[in-house]
Amino acid sequence: MHYEGDIIRPPSEADSILLQATVGCSHNKCTFCGAYKDKRFAVKNQDIVFQDIAFAAEHFKKQRRVFLCDGDALILPQKRLLALLTEIKDKLPQITRVGTYANVKSLETKSLEDLRELKSLGLGIIYMGLESGDDETLKKVRKEGDRAAMVAQAKKVPKAGIKLNVTVMLGLAGLSRSNIHAVRTGEALSEIDPDHAAALTFIPIPGTPLFKDWQAGEFMLPGPLQMLLELRTMLEHTRLSRGLFLANHASNYLPLRVRLPKGKEAAMKLLDKALAGDVPLTPERMRAL
Repeated sequence: MHYEGDIIRPPSEADSILLQATVGCSHNKCTFCGAYKDKRFAVKNQDIVFQDIAFAAEHFKKQRRVFLCDGDALILPQKRLLALLTEIKDKLPQITRVGTYANVKSLETKSLEDLRELKSLGLGIIYMGLESGDDETLKKVRKEGDRAAMVAQAKKVPKAGIKLNVTVMLGLAGLSRSNIHAVRTGEALSEIDPDHAAALTFIPIPGTPLFKDWQAGEFMLPGPLQMLLELRTMLEHTRLSRGLFLANHASNYLPLRVRLPKGKEAAMKLLDKALAGDVPLTPERMRAL
């Protein structure tokens, strides 16, 4: 496989064929993210991508899923995506689902009919980073798009019949806006109503602007209990018609997997016990991105 740089994928795509269709992130300005700082965004040569599909057809016959890398392969022009999905369908007939990251920019380039067309060729899940429902926080971390834009674009995905996984980040607003961030993020998730909402806990990454602010004392990172309180508040304000609220990423202090709406009450009680010190938290040495 012709990989350029480090390849990043969602935890749930651990067993997928990782097919790099683009390099880096088309935005690549978020102050908290160091994933693609060493890469200039580019579209991979189609012939090379098709060579990788042929390689996968020969060597990865047991895999049933494909994940399109890098940061937002959905930014590819519709014709390129259709050709790519058609090639996967032809050469890898065992594949049952193709997934990709997306952001507000890439979703803005796709109409509802475009997304439905991609769905018909195998695109089954889109992972989108909302990070926060608080516009002030989004502006500070230089996330592309405000809350309204991201909610509007995200809502197109389930309408097209594609599963939607929305990621949010505990601690991203710092200590001063922790509660506001939690409330507004829960409300934004409720508006979107995704299949999965996944909460990660922010860990400062060396080399990023937000890491430098943290080191300089200009960004106050919430402590473990404050992170848990933020998670509780966020969950309290998240109302999904039917979906999973996940906080089981390695960065989190308390693993949670909550089926909403029925599992919410039990999850809130568990969080209350953890806040009271009756449930052990994940040790710092065990936490990671």
